[in-house]
Amino acid sequence: MNAESRPALRRQLVASGPVSTRAAVAAVRADTPGLSPRGVLTAAEQLHRDLTGAGRLEPLLADPTVTDICVNGPGPVWVDTGGGLRRSGLVLDDPEELRALASRLAAAGGQRLDDAAPFADARLPSGIRVHAALPPLTPAGVHLSLRVPASRRFSLDALVRGGALPPDGRELLVGLVRSGAGFLVTGATGTGKTTMLSALLGHAAAGERIVMVEDSAELAPDHPHLVRLEARRPNAEGHGGIGLAELIRQALRMRPDRLVVGEARGAEVTDLLTALNTGHAGGCGTIHADRPVHLPARVEALASLSGWSRASAHSQLAAAVDAVVHLRRDPDGARRVAELALLDLRAGVVVATPAWDLSGGHAVAGPAARDWAQRCSRC
Repeated sequence: MNAESRPALRRQLVASGPVSTRAAVAAVRADTPGLSPRGVLTAAEQLHRDLTGAGRLEPLLADPTVTDICVNGPGPVWVDTGGGLRRSGLVLDDPEELRALASRLAAAGGQRLDDAAPFADARLPSGIRVHAALPPLTPAGVHLSLRVPASRRFSLDALVRGGALPPDGRELLVGLVRSGAGFLVTGATGTGKTTMLSALLGHAAAGERIVMVEDSAELAPDHPHLVRLEARRPNAEGHGGIGLAELIRQALRMRPDRLVVGEARGAEVTDLLTALNTGHAGGCGTIHADRPVHLPARVEALASLSGWSRASAHSQLAAAVDAVVHLRRDPDGARRVAELALLDLRAGVVVATPAWDLSGGHAVAGPAARDWAQRCSRC
């Protein structure tokens, strides 16, 4: 089949309704009458793949090294395989194909994506998280961001071997988990917060029952006793949603030993703090923050979205969280544990004090290193 005719065939098939293999075969035969039966079938199968599921992104999603896929309108597709974003070699240059792809992926995650709802944040049955945005809010064209869940579980030992964590830092983190101290994993998007939290939870005592509450299921600890609760988004009519607050109430009736809240990005930080203040040792979660010293201010700002006062936010943070594990991404794209810090309430305001600097390949003691040994050492 003539490669130049494929975009026209894609548009024709999309316009004709649901895309089936039979419809693709008919379109290829009409476009190239002299093509052999084998050639017709091969071209039809390619068209069908292009127009169903993730289309031409499927080979990238099948690559176990790919963690993120980004499409910034018609043009090259970018991927991250652990070393930062780079061009994949795949080009999606047909705006109609790209919009159809975004709509399919949103629909597969139960979300609506059209001119009336130009943004969609969905989770596919495979666990892939999809964010889509349509013009004119994205003038360059349809934008897609896909976050691919890890195909394997990472342990702290694997992170040490990969250079993300120094060996002496591993011992500090194992002690943190086993001490029963409450902690948060912080960092920017894509620094590996969920991977780190999963690896840490793998060191909780085997007899502990871990109940995980997540907006979108991503945590995958290597632990024998896990209970997972996942929020449900409202349907296209805006009904049926179940948020973190309700899940936390249900989790407390499920006899947890350790309560985990996957991530707080906005006003739900109050749900996270509420969960970690229910008397269950070792509560933990993740939150975006650029440095541990800025975490209290970020929590205060997010908690204010739920109407919490400054005093309430700081007192609840101090009561719930003892320590911070901070991750960063180096200029070369490598993810690593950068810093461990302790939280303390001073004159009504939470202050984060550096305990250990891990960014140089080994643990360097900071001002709160002695306090870390007292509060976050293994029992």
